[in-house]
Amino acid sequence: MANVSQETMMFKAEPEEVVAEETDAAHVISTVCQALTDKGYNPINQIVGYLLSGDPAYITSYNNARGLMRKLERDEILEEFVRAYIEKK
Repeated sequence: MANVSQETMMFKAEPEEVVAEETDAAHVISTVCQALTDKGYNPINQIVGYLLSGDPAYITSYNNARGLMRKLERDEILEEFVRAYIEKK
């Protein structure tokens, strides 16, 4: 049996410089959600599918949503969702 540590591991996301507004995670997610909605998709289902699989086909190419989403790492997207959820409480 593997030796599993009982200590909590610490994860620290390093802040990255935002080069342009289009690479800002919140802006990209908002743009992608709107594009998915415009095309008749459920944005929650599609983004979850993308995050779980890494397959960009879950994101429509309409309005360059797929291209924008692929500019972000999946951990950046998750971090933005967690941040928004915690700040909302």
